[in-house]
Amino acid sequence: MTVVLLHGLGADRRQPLTLLEPMVHEVLGDDELVIAPDVRAHGGFLEVGHADDFAIGRLAAEVAAAVRRDLAEAVAERAAVGGGGVEAGGVDLDGPLTVMGISMGAAIALRIALDGLLPVERAVFIRPSFDDRPVPENLRAFPVIGQVLADAGASGAAEFQEREVYQRVAEISPAGARGLLAQFTAPDAARRAMRLVEIPRNRAFRDDAELAELEQRGIRSLVVGALRDPVHPLPTAERWAAGVAGPLLVLPARDDGPAAQSHVLTEQVGRWLRDF
Repeated sequence: MTVVLLHGLGADRRQPLTLLEPMVHEVLGDDELVIAPDVRAHGGFLEVGHADDFAIGRLAAEVAAAVRRDLAEAVAERAAVGGGGVEAGGVDLDGPLTVMGISMGAAIALRIALDGLLPVERAVFIRPSFDDRPVPENLRAFPVIGQVLADAGASGAAEFQEREVYQRVAEISPAGARGLLAQFTAPDAARRAMRLVEIPRNRAFRDDAELAELEQRGIRSLVVGALRDPVHPLPTAERWAAGVAGPLLVLPARDDGPAAQSHVLTEQVGRWLRDF
């Protein structure tokens, strides 16, 4: 089976690869194909485009197309080495996939599964931050950061720290606040500022009934939330878990130690992958 890893807003493919790829190979085997594309205006996807390009549905379609291209290349490479046709070296163009997404990546993974863009069999939604509302309270900092970046560039970080939307996060989670400030130092952040303005305007799903469609289609889901994470609120993860009828894994807060949080995440997600 192929595993697709999707990164969060402002990050790139290295984020889920660093966190999850070693666990995937340990649990599922070294031959497991791992695909981790960069979303538009992130990482190696240099094109920014227009506001409409950042609709979650469009991003999901772009990601799905990139996954299919990578799958075709992997099949061709493994067939050239060992022989084979549509399925070569354990890689099947039309075989079932496991998709795992972090934050924005969780929303894109959900749309890929719900819209039938890839043959998803299992889905892991890690610290989901989007729901059925445009720009929910937990995401309001990002359009502000995007506008400050567009106006002042990276030097606007000091101004942003004076904003109430930043201070509310900092009061709850210093780690969460540092994550917001990291948007100012991300590669090419000012030119790509539109992503921070437009992506949070999207809804991940229409309503709870749409979330329930995953179970109806036989897609097994795991939702991962975390304590004291104002950008990725635990109630959002709880709602996703209830909607998809999947288990909820609650992580310790990042402020209690990011290494401890990552350890629990990989251990428990690995156990779920092994069992389901």
